[in-house]
Amino acid sequence: MEKKITHVAAGIIRNEFGQLFLTQRLEGQDFAQSLEFPGGKVDMGETPEQALKRELEEEIGIHVLNAELYEQFLFEYPHKILYFHFYLVEEWVGEPFGREGQEGFWLDQKELDAGQFPAANAKLIQRLLAETC
Repeated sequence: MEKKITHVAAGIIRNEFGQLFLTQRLEGQDFAQSLEFPGGKVDMGETPEQALKRELEEEIGIHVLNAELYEQFLFEYPHKILYFHFYLVEEWVGEPFGREGQEGFWLDQKELDAGQFPAANAKLIQRLLAETC
């Protein structure tokens, strides 16, 4: 059976203190309890940037003013293929929080730990950590 590719848009939400807003995946989801960059699936007829703005509003209650494409890549899990579109978000309106009941918090970029995220995030986290040296 051929796996279909799912496009995912996610935000690297960074404040003026060099902290990133992360959320924790809920029980019952793939990779439950893992940390993640907020975002979600790109719907039919949406651009990744439109999906990012919609998802961040739905998931963490912020209105994105500016998003710059930071990284895109394909990652294959045993049961699915994800095409990630990561955007750096440094301008928004509102205070992010877990609108869907998920835990949300700020973490210093230099304290990211790839082991706390799903495997697909490893290279992205390496790049973010390299920026902080």
